[in-house]
Amino acid sequence: MKVKNILISQNAPEDIERSPYAELLRKYSINLDFYKFFKINCTTAIEFRKTHINILDYESIVFSSTNTIDKFFELCKDMRVEMPESMKYFCATESIALYLQKYVPYRKRRVFSAKDAQVSSFYDLLIKNKTVSMLIPCSQDGIPAQLETILAENEIKYAQAVVFKITPADLVHDVDIDKYDMIVFFSPNGVKSLQANYPDFQQGEKVFAALGKAAEQAIAEAGWTLHVMAPSKEHTSLTEALDAFLKEYANRRR
Repeated sequence: MKVKNILISQNAPEDIERSPYAELLRKYSINLDFYKFFKINCTTAIEFRKTHINILDYESIVFSSTNTIDKFFELCKDMRVEMPESMKYFCATESIALYLQKYVPYRKRRVFSAKDAQVSSFYDLLIKNKTVSMLIPCSQDGIPAQLETILAENEIKYAQAVVFKITPADLVHDVDIDKYDMIVFFSPNGVKSLQANYPDFQQGEKVFAALGKAAEQAIAEAGWTLHVMAPSKEHTSLTEALDAFLKEYANRRR
């Protein structure tokens, strides 16, 4: 198994020397290329109005990612919708809640986050506030089936608001996929993009790495093998997991 060229399926950091990837480049004889596997387009005001959803009819907004926050407030700006002081915000993680400060001053708003990064904690947060009507910004794929079940079982009033659409990037023309020994995924959308661009793709000896359970599940559903996973009991971050894998690989070659 050769691991020399690694494709990171997201945009490159602004300063790679200050990023966690810099340590990997210093320690190992590898090449890192960055290319986001999919494009994200905000829903227009005209498109959203056709859904007949009135954002201000809901008492709270539910966020599961920072990207969703950006697209939601971009849409609100386009529609000239201002959030009232009484609006509540439920966030899947503390980091998402902190990111929300980009748009929402904490002192004036009500922001809640799950106790930890486990999805069960996020669901518990929503259940504890089940009397509050919820608007859930999402992509055209909608919210996870498990979340739909939780909301239905607890009779929570909610609506899904499609605030962005995800489309595969043109990997065939922009990326020489055969060049890479390892591909790193960050979401199911990256996996779907690879499948859309290469319907007959065979993993062969390529090493796959993934961040998060959703990406892990998408790789499994595609019938591929996952070699590097984070977070895990051993590794809290993806770069830490990659470091351990590359170290083991380097030792194996000696």
